[in-house]
Amino acid sequence: MASPETYKGIIPAVSLPLHADLTIDFADLQQLARRLAGIQGIAALMTNGHTGDVFSLTVPERAQVTQAVVEAVAGRMPVISAVVAEGITAAVDEGLQQKAAGATGLDIMPPHHWLRFGMRPSHVIDYFAAIGEGTGLDLAVHVYPSWSRASYSCEVLAELAKLPWVKLFKVGTREMNKYACDIAAIRAANPQVAVLTCHDEYLLASMVQGVDGGLLGFASFIPELIVEVMQSVWSGDLKRAMAAQAKINPFKEVVYGMGEPTGDAHARLKLAMAMAGQLKAAHVRPPTEMPDAATRMRIAQALREAGMLRNENA
Repeated sequence: MASPETYKGIIPAVSLPLHADLTIDFADLQQLARRLAGIQGIAALMTNGHTGDVFSLTVPERAQVTQAVVEAVAGRMPVISAVVAEGITAAVDEGLQQKAAGATGLDIMPPHHWLRFGMRPSHVIDYFAAIGEGTGLDLAVHVYPSWSRASYSCEVLAELAKLPWVKLFKVGTREMNKYACDIAAIRAANPQVAVLTCHDEYLLASMVQGVDGGLLGFASFIPELIVEVMQSVWSGDLKRAMAAQAKINPFKEVVYGMGEPTGDAHARLKLAMAMAGQLKAAHVRPPTEMPDAATRMRIAQALREAGMLRNENA
């Protein structure tokens, strides 16, 4: 298992390029992974996140995606994969497939039946402990928004921070009072663990809370700007951080609007990347839909104004 220090920095949740027939474009995926891995300030890569179209993939496809990214980065940095499962047996099995594919860590999303029925604190601890024991891999705690029934209390987060497999927290609380409580509880329980924001849509506000970086889908698209915000905050240069955030804002507005990330936002992100020449094409699997004509025009205009527009007809 790696030290938590390994995961401090920016970790892009890697977008997933698809062919027109909606099969995975592994060559384009590997090219993207190599580009991201070459950027200073990137600590690791994450496959199979929401940004990586995880819900449209089969479990074997998720392992294939991770294997392709592991091969592309060739040991330069860790690769972690999200695990989305409804029970302990399925989660451990998926984790072992990711381990065989070369993953060094797993981002554990809450089972989605918790979103419907809720869960007890013991369910959460048992779930993470079983995956850690069953796979032996580093674990990231994927913290869902405070309004959801799969949100973890500050006390549960503290208990998770004490588990030997838990090395990082992907904190997506999206309510700033609880966000502060979450970070404080994690720090008090385990000062060494990496605490990362995943608030793509208000990055600077979440970074000034004393986090160790970010695990962000947006970093698949504009990693250099996000690294600049992080490094500026760390150095105490708020003016520089605000200037970098100002460059991010036009992209934030066309990708995320004024709300939280959604499946449609991930399609808009993929389209922006294709228009910027970072992906060969922008395709999504149904039921996700590509942006309408008006949204395409807004994305193209934001890229044009930033000097990043390469393929308006992507």
